[in-house]
Amino acid sequence: MSVNLAKGQRVSLQKSTGESLTVVRMGLGWKAAPKRGLFGTRTRQIDLDASALLYAERTPSDVVFFQHLVSNDGSVRHTGDNLVGGAGAGGDDESIVVDLTQVPAHITQVVFTVSSYTGQTFAEVQNAHCRLVDETTNQELARYELAGGGPHTGQIMAKVFRDGNGGWGMQAIGAPARARTFQDMLPAIEPFL
Repeated sequence: MSVNLAKGQRVSLQKSTGESLTVVRMGLGWKAAPKRGLFGTRTRQIDLDASALLYAERTPSDVVFFQHLVSNDGSVRHTGDNLVGGAGAGGDDESIVVDLTQVPAHITQVVFTVSSYTGQTFAEVQNAHCRLVDETTNQELARYELAGGGPHTGQIMAKVFRDGNGGWGMQAIGAPARARTFQDMLPAIEPFL
């Protein structure tokens, strides 16, 4: 059963059977919001980019994004860049798969971000979501709906982290940032590590 996360909420990634999850997929979906104009309604394409930043405590160690699709250790994989979105509330437009069993021991958290590469603000986006799926069963575990739009061009969506008991947890962050790339977002991520 999926959990709808509120900003800041944390959930364990332990299965109901007590086993730990092995492979998870972070999916990102969005649609461009229609704009009313003099000649009717039109929709502009928006290129949002999902990224996963791997941290050793508070130090960035690696990143997976549209130009570096697989982490150096092979544990995190981006499935490819979507330049226009469109799945919205239903499906995922971009996905990042994390093999939790292969994440090196020194990596303590993986932070998922989304940025507007073309510079449109989130006020121009609708039905945006970030969801975590058990890749082995395709069961949605948790979902965070991005609401409220706003004048920002980046969003720190969520993170998965080592819970200290040998397992993993997830936290919805939902913090806005001014960013067109993951590099622009690094200072905004600091408070959530």
